[in-house]
Formats: sequence, C-alpha cells, structure tokens
Amino acid sequence: MSPEQSKPSAKAPTTPGASEVLADEKSLLRRYANSRDEAAREEVVRRFLPFARSLAMRYSAGVEPSEDLVQVASLGLVSALERFDPERGVPFAAFAGPTILGELRRHFRDRVWTLRVPRGLQERIRDVEGAIANLSHELERSPTIAELAATLETTEADVLEAFEATVARRTVSLDQPVRSSEPGDDAPMAERIGSEDLNFELVEDREAIEASADVLSELEREVLRLRFAEDLTQSKIAEQVGYSQMHVSRILRRALEKLRTAAGEASAAC
Repeated sequence: MSPEQSKPSAKAPTTPGASEVLADEKSLLRRYANSRDEAAREEVVRRFLPFARSLAMRYSAGVEPSEDLVQVASLGLVSALERFDPERGVPFAAFAGPTILGELRRHFRDRVWTLRVPRGLQERIRDVEGAIANLSHELERSPTIAELAATLETTEADVLEAFEATVARRTVSLDQPVRSSEPGDDAPMAERIGSEDLNFELVEDREAIEASADVLSELEREVLRLRFAEDLTQSKIAEQVGYSQMHVSRILRRALEKLRTAAGEASAAC
C-alpha cells in the first residue's frame, strides 16, 4: 500500500439538509423578531425573495412590467416580515404569501386602470371605497349615498361619479356570455352588439332620386330603383330590364350624372 493510500481521506463537504435549513430560517426569524437585527432582516429577505418573485410572476402576462410587480411583491415580503410572530408556529411562507398577493392585488386595483381617469377622481374612488368599508362596519349595513357624502364632506354627485368611474378599472371580454332572461340564450356579448347596416348608405341616394326623378327617363328611374332601392347587382338588373350588363352600367352612369347636375343647379338656386 502506498503512503498516499494509507493516509486517511478528507471528508467531502456536506450541504445542509432541509431540516437544517428550516431550523436556520426559524433562528433568523426569531432573531429579527426579538432584536430587529438588520443583518437577519436582509438574510431573510434574500432567502424568500425568489418566493415573492414567483408570486409576482403570476400576474406577468398583463401590461404591467415584471420589474414593477417584483418590486411590489418585495414590499409585501418586507411588510409580512415586520408583522410576523415566529412564536405562533406558522411557517413564514404561509404567513407572507397572502400579504404579498394582497399587495399585488392592491397595486392592480389602485394603479392599473383599463381606462385612464383623472388622478383626483382615482383618489376620490379610494376615499369612497374606504368610507364604504368603515361605515359598513359601523352601521352593520351598506351605507347610503347621502351617508357616504356626509362622511367624506362632499356632494352626492361626487360619490355617484366615483361609482361610475369604477367601471373604468375593468373591461368585459366580447367572448364572455351575457345572461339572458330566456333560458339557454346566454350568447357572447359580441353576438349582441349590432353591426352597421350598409343599406343606410342608400337612404340619401334614394332621397336624391325621388327629389330629381323628373329629369330621368322611365328606364333610368327603373334602373336606379332596382340598384338603390332593391340593392340588385348590375347583372340582375340587366336580366330584369332586358339589356346587357354593360348597357345597364351606361344607364346608371348617365342617370347619376343627370342627378348630380340637377342637385348642383338646385344648390345654386338656393
């Protein structure tokens, strides 16, 4: 056996197990809770920052920058640490999670608006919401508009405006079903929105034809009627009047030119 083989081998470095890490975290949390040691605070934040970041990323698919969301989640993490009592036996992650999510939701509620409204109105909305929460607790019922206005020392119209502006916080998907009084008629909102009726564009043309009909021949009036009143194509009109499509096209151009001339003369006379 060589001298090297006879030497005792050095122990490989060991990594702390999960129980050791957990014990260390509990020690750090107790240390900060008892002494408010800044080093312990920074270490706890460093260890749980990936947890806060993972919660923030749940909302990263929207328009809000990921960096802003992580910052909000980090503030929630620090806020949770300041209020955490390790003696209650609740894991810190279980305590901090709702606080971080609450900060993220509050951020979206107060800062992220689907439609922009004036800053003063945004602040009034927050004041109204706070007054609703306080009065509901005191009165054990929903407050009236007059009660809210009196509490906030403003007018009832201002309170109502805040209620209406709250709609700007969210939009409704056109694919979202809309409840109907008719059973089984919960069609998407997009199907309930009217579309433009192109026939409305023909109204003025019909009015012009009727007003200047005396300058047209009977055939021209008929062709125009079929085109603008019946909304037929030139080929269909040709079938009905017995002319070729090309001839119908010439009749239309000639008739419209007569109408434009008559309309111009009428305008000049006025």
